[in-house]
Amino acid sequence: MAASCIHLVFLLCLVPAATVASPHRNLRKSPVDIAAAAPSPANASPPTTFYEVDRPLRPPPGSSGPCSTLLLSGSFAYTFTKPPATAAYSPPPCLAAASAVSLAVLEWHATCRGVQFDRIFGVWLGGAELLRGSTAEPLQNGVVWSVSKDITGYASLLAAGNSTLAVFVENLVNSQYTGVYYANVTLHLYFRRTPTRPPPAVAPADLIVPMSRGLPLNDGLWYKIQNATDVVSTSVTLPSNTYRAVVEVFVSFHGDDEFWWTNQPGADANGPFREVTVRVDGVLAGAAWPFPVIFTGGINPLLWQPITGIGSFNLPTYDVEVTPLLGKMLDGKAHVFAFAVTNAVDVWYVDANLHLWLDPGSTDTAAGLVSYVAPEVAAATTSSRTTASRRVSATGWVKSSYGNITTNATQTFHFDNTNTNDGETVNQTTVAHAGVAATDLAGVLYYSVQTRQSFPLLLDSGADQVTVTHGLEETTVATGRWSSGPRYQSLRNTQRSSVAGASRGVRQTYRYEATDGCYLRNVTSSGYSIVSDQSSEACVKGPLR
Repeated sequence: MAASCIHLVFLLCLVPAATVASPHRNLRKSPVDIAAAAPSPANASPPTTFYEVDRPLRPPPGSSGPCSTLLLSGSFAYTFTKPPATAAYSPPPCLAAASAVSLAVLEWHATCRGVQFDRIFGVWLGGAELLRGSTAEPLQNGVVWSVSKDITGYASLLAAGNSTLAVFVENLVNSQYTGVYYANVTLHLYFRRTPTRPPPAVAPADLIVPMSRGLPLNDGLWYKIQNATDVVSTSVTLPSNTYRAVVEVFVSFHGDDEFWWTNQPGADANGPFREVTVRVDGVLAGAAWPFPVIFTGGINPLLWQPITGIGSFNLPTYDVEVTPLLGKMLDGKAHVFAFAVTNAVDVWYVDANLHLWLDPGSTDTAAGLVSYVAPEVAAATTSSRTTASRRVSATGWVKSSYGNITTNATQTFHFDNTNTNDGETVNQTTVAHAGVAATDLAGVLYYSVQTRQSFPLLLDSGADQVTVTHGLEETTVATGRWSSGPRYQSLRNTQRSSVAGASRGVRQTYRYEATDGCYLRNVTSSGYSIVSDQSSEACVKGPLR
């Protein structure tokens, strides 16, 4: 296990990386060694800006704002076994109603100077996690970075009333690791000129139920999963007028499983395959096959300066539709939501938020299960290759004031990992498809959302060079009478980072196309400098495909 703040086990964080990393892989380097090999830019007094390539967040046309509120400003030095930083939260005066919010953005802005590992951090409101990310691994002259996350889906939580904002940065400061993280958390709100409610079911949820550890505690609010048999759970009693339910899963991997995708079949008992499962009262509701995020100190920090790895500053979340299972949950009793990680090794951090849509036209809805299919994972392993596939499908009906609507939710997954040269070369691809379709008794389509994701990853490492080619590809098509017309969006985010002797750099292409807009950015770095950076919002809008 490496001594990194993205490793959330206190005692092991005190051990230098070289003494605890797997003997056949060196995927962590000490910041002290990196500083000696590649010091900060010459004569650099201002901090260096690091960033993750992403598209700018724009409010819908005709919106007013922003209305900006500083939620918390804090410093994070030695934080192990200490409580999160907290601040009282009440809805900003400009927020009159959740239905009026057209865009909500949570901004994290932080700085650090000195010698330090990268560290994991989380932001929670009322126990519901809003943002999880890795900090930048600082330079001696300092580093600054910002994250902007769209949290419009939490509009009801933002407007709900008085609550507590909690921020936890797991950090270690001593005579060797001197970096203290200073962070501001700000909320930016935009509003519709006319506060009309978006269509049902596809609007932000009416209620957000946190599935995390509650305050007070001396740690982050996430649950810890330390092995393949660990199961963490929470009990929830659903409102009797619920008509749609989605579990949003937050997950990150640290310690001995930070580089789970490099595990070699046979040589590593748990192999390279990982699956996060979501169960309701013991029944598999769905799964998340994680994107292989590489944190800012992972493999070689020089790969991620100043452009960081995909998802490193803003870790992805994963949605599991549980609407078809509402038939067993609308009885006024508490039901157990449980999370586990297949083949896990110490340590995974998991929590979740339950998004619930409530029927304004009734106090009670009725529901029932029509069909359910969830065979075991189909997996195969050879000496150098691991493959796996999974399908989960459930259909159920819900009768509300909107009618009797039947929802089918399907997930399919495919995983292929080839590992050669004792982990020096890894070629992995995960493909996930999630589909949700809701129709009434006459066959009228109320909404359909079909999403396909692909996570390609290629690691090629040797004694004098390391190259990581990383990608996130996602296509979503939404349609139906509640979907405000057919909508399409596609993202192709490809990054190639390399270090060879004294030469290092990143080439990244980010292309987003949608029915209502697009964004294209090509950026290239060499050392600490950006040598080419071209962006455009004038590209051809994506068609409905």
